[in-house]
Amino acid sequence: MFELGVLVLVAVGAFWLFAALLGGVFKLTFGFLGALFGGIVGLFTVGLVALLVFPIVLFALLPLLMPVLLVAAVVWLIVHASRPVHASRPKQPQAPVH
Repeated sequence: MFELGVLVLVAVGAFWLFAALLGGVFKLTFGFLGALFGGIVGLFTVGLVALLVFPIVLFALLPLLMPVLLVAAVVWLIVHASRPVHASRPKQPQAPVH
């Protein structure tokens, strides 16, 4: 009778171990899938919020950025005013005429 009890305990323990391993595999799988899906949804949400907030932040920072933008515009005007007229387009070699 003792041997039968030990055999039952071994069988229950083996079943318990198998069920725990199977549960761990399911937990790991659904955890990875949940993290992936949550990450995709999170990236989409962050991108959407960034698209909505970016213009507001840009307009709020415009008074602070105005001196830098004006200096950049003056530098751009000086650089482009000092270039020759056709400096951006190099001469094309002409084919010989026969």
